[in-house]
Amino acid sequence: MLRHWHVSFLSFCFFFLFLFLFLWTSYDEISATRTFSVDLINKTCKTCSDKSTVFNYTFCSASLQEIPVSRTTNLQGLAIVAMELALQNATHTLSVIKELRRNETWGHPFASACLRDCDVLYSDGVITLVDAVAAFLEGKYGSAGAWLTAVMDGTTTCEEGFGDMEEASPLTEQNYSAFQLCDVALCIVNLLVSHA
Repeated sequence: MLRHWHVSFLSFCFFFLFLFLFLWTSYDEISATRTFSVDLINKTCKTCSDKSTVFNYTFCSASLQEIPVSRTTNLQGLAIVAMELALQNATHTLSVIKELRRNETWGHPFASACLRDCDVLYSDGVITLVDAVAAFLEGKYGSAGAWLTAVMDGTTTCEEGFGDMEEASPLTEQNYSAFQLCDVALCIVNLLVSHA
C-alpha cells in the first residue's frame, strides 16, 4: 500500500513539474522553440533507431510529441517524459493484470500462473521506474540506465512466459509499449552519457 502511495505521489509531482515548466515558458518562447524541439524529438528518435534493430522510430516520435511539454524541452526533459510515460504504462498494465486475475473464468491455469508472474514483474517494475527517475534526477545516469534495462527485461519475461506455456498473451500491446518507452528513455540516457 505504501509503495502504491509513493508511486501515485511521484506521478502527481511529475505532473505538476511538467505543468510548471510548461506554464513558466512564455508563449513567444514556446513558438520560437516548438520547431527546434520537434526537430530534437525527431533527431533523437532517428539516432536511437539507427543504433538498434528493436527500437521503433515511429513509436518514439509519436509518444514524445503527444506530451506538450516535450515540445519545449531539452534532451534531459525528453528522458523524464519517456520515463513518466513508462511509469504510467506500467501502472496501468498492473491494474489490467489485477483485473484479469480477478476474472477467474479467464484462460487456462497456465495462463493464470503467467499472469501471477507478470503481476510480480510489473509490481517490481513500477518501483524500479520510480528508482530510475530518482537516479536520473540525481545525475546517476548509469543507475538510471540499469533500472530501465531491468524493467525492459521484465516486460520481455512477462511476454515470453505466455509463449513458453503456449498461451496467447493478453498483455502483448502493454508489454510492447512498456519495452519501447523504457528503450526511448534508455537511449536518451545513453546519449546524455556519451555527450557528458
